Amino acid sequence: MMKTLVALFVRLAADQGFASAQFKLGFLYLRGEGVPQDYEQAEKWFRLAADQGSAEAQSNLGAMYANGEGVPQDYVQAVRWFRLAADKGIALAQTNLGQAYISGEGVTQNYEQAERWFRLAADQGDAQAQLDLGLMYANGEGISQDFEQAEKWFRLAADQGIAEAQSNLGVMYANGDGVPQDDVRAVRCFRLAAAQGLAIAQFNLGEAYIKGEGVPQDFEQAEKWFRLAADQGFELAQTSLGFLYLRGEGVPQDFEQAEKWFRLAADQGSAEAQSNLGAMYANGDGIPQDFEQAEKWFRLAADRGIAKAQTNLGFLYLRGEGVPQNDVQAHKWFKLASTQGDAEGAKNRDIAEKRMTPQQIAQAEELARNWRPKKE
Repeated sequence: MMKTLVALFVRLAADQGFASAQFKLGFLYLRGEGVPQDYEQAEKWFRLAADQGSAEAQSNLGAMYANGEGVPQDYVQAVRWFRLAADKGIALAQTNLGQAYISGEGVTQNYEQAERWFRLAADQGDAQAQLDLGLMYANGEGISQDFEQAEKWFRLAADQGIAEAQSNLGVMYANGDGVPQDDVRAVRCFRLAAAQGLAIAQFNLGEAYIKGEGVPQDFEQAEKWFRLAADQGFELAQTSLGFLYLRGEGVPQDFEQAEKWFRLAADQGSAEAQSNLGAMYANGDGIPQDFEQAEKWFRLAADRGIAKAQTNLGFLYLRGEGVPQNDVQAHKWFKLASTQGDAEGAKNRDIAEKRMTPQQIAQAEELARNWRPKKE
């Protein structure tokens, strides 16, 4: 009732042309506070206020164009309104304008301009801009890579509770980038971000428990954090969860669960999961043995450069399982795996050579030389 009365009084003032009231009314419609949520009405009142020079209204109008709320999505219009508000010092608009320059949406991609606007907003304490500026320094996008500067901006954003910044700061401590390497601090940062539901932080926390880095090794804790990330569709966590079930670490050994999680990750393109799913089909672990399925998954992983999958694909060709027997193809895949240091690949390459002619060996080696990994 109180919110409805507030909305009524705001409308009276807005109808008299007060820009501040028009902005406020637009905001009420945007949020559905005291009035039904209505993006078209929000856009109407933001525009009236924006045309009078209200920087906050200009910033919000830009966001509506960027998101396609109440108006057709139009990045050029979004940038126009963001710029008007950014020039008046609105930090959120400066951040959004910086992101437009990073993505090249509505403007020509320009990292220098992105850095300029992020810095203006970051200096005002805008956490998202601090995170974005940290990412530019960490990745060396448009500016020289500088881990110390990245750490500075990540920390400022992390202190404001931004989960991605906390996670990135954890990675810096884990790797010793710009800060002394410190697994305990890394875990502390990962835990803060993981508690907010950030999947990559949950995965990294699970990895810390697997390796016993910064925390005592604990497979049950690893399973807990991998599962939280896996349930969000994070493929690395799905693969790791599959491993735990395959080996019975932290959970009872369960091949059906292992296959489930490997398949979910494999369907997203995880080469490691594809390799392991191939092995389950080849061995008949929890699923009917099926060499054709094994070949399918080994090939996907082998084409991405996974040495173990290349060796296993070579085995299938060597034995004629799931594929026609072919020593040349077997040698090729064994050779590729051996160049990555896979001992099984090297041993079986030598075995294959004993049954091959010099011409076949030369053909296989040429195939290996000309092979290139497929991109994701």
